[in-house]
Amino acid sequence: MNDIGLTLSTVGEVMVAYTVVRVHYRFWKEHRVDDRVFTEMRQEQRIAALGIILIVTGYVLQILN
Repeated sequence: MNDIGLTLSTVGEVMVAYTVVRVHYRFWKEHRVDDRVFTEMRQEQRIAALGIILIVTGYVLQILN
């Protein structure tokens, strides 16, 4: 039962993180942004991608134990 709760929690966290990344991407495509904002948004996307990787890695490590 604990594995099911952990799985649902991890899937939810990844979904939220993915949504944030998609919103940033859509905003960048549909609006005019200056170079400073664009650079900051790209950095935020990289940080979000790293966060997703860490969430999934943590999930795998917990399931394997």
